[in-house]
Amino acid sequence: MGPVTHYSIGELARLTGLPVRTIRFYSDAGLIPVVGRTGGGFRVYDVAGLNRLKLVRTLRDLGVDLATAQRVLEREVGIAEVARVHADAVDAQIRTLRLRRSVLRAVAKGGEMELVNELARLSDEERQRILDDFFDDVFGGYDLEPGFESMMRSVRVQLPDDPSTEQVEAWVELANLVRDEDFRASIRRMSERHAELRAAGSEMTAPSAEQMAAFTFGVEQARAALDEGVAPDSARAKEVVEAVNAKWADAFGVPNDDALAARLLEQEAFADPRAEHYWRLIAIVNGGPAVPDTTAEREWLRRAGQPLSG
Repeated sequence: MGPVTHYSIGELARLTGLPVRTIRFYSDAGLIPVVGRTGGGFRVYDVAGLNRLKLVRTLRDLGVDLATAQRVLEREVGIAEVARVHADAVDAQIRTLRLRRSVLRAVAKGGEMELVNELARLSDEERQRILDDFFDDVFGGYDLEPGFESMMRSVRVQLPDDPSTEQVEAWVELANLVRDEDFRASIRRMSERHAELRAAGSEMTAPSAEQMAAFTFGVEQARAALDEGVAPDSARAKEVVEAVNAKWADAFGVPNDDALAARLLEQEAFADPRAEHYWRLIAIVNGGPAVPDTTAEREWLRRAGQPLSG
């Protein structure tokens, strides 16, 4: 008995797993040609028809529309080209679904649905416009050190096409933070004081390596004290304060005296913990290195009588 060369529509259904009605529809549309009929008038298909049907089934499984499938069968367009186009379309669908998933999870954790969805779907340009409006409000009109202002204005928010739930939440929180009038007023006060000090002849430069080391030292000392349960009003706390003072004195190149304490107090008076949180949110949104949260350490040192400048 030789190989089967002709198939009934029922046999095609068994070989491909497709319903008879679907094969009949494809046949009526001209995708699977009929090569003959049985004595009873039933359609008959050949091996080429079987192979065409398998190709159509695969293309349809991958989301290719019938019109494009017909063009592939007629060799009007190559499979490789169709595959590339549909792969790009699938990528876009995946990004959309991932964003939708992140938005839903953010909402499930307590976010306001319309706000989360609206902010998450903004374009990069629209997101940046929110940040630039914040910069114009809090820095505009003040004579700030050019390098500082340009550095601040160079910040960009780049939410990925497929952000994590954490990134969506961070972006929503960041957008709300920079539009919060109380936070803006706080940063404007910092800008005003910055301009006053600059007008008085103080050189407003980025922290030196020594100053950054003093800041890190202060954080580490405060963290150790917190972990040990050292009370801010204890004798041990005063020892920590003295060590931190000495580090700052070396960093500034000044005596460790009341003038240094007054200087640190003045700088800390203009520190807003939300400003540090702003940088943490930027890092999360952009997927950059994590920015540590020193709120607890700052508060411990403040209560112990030694604000943590920086």
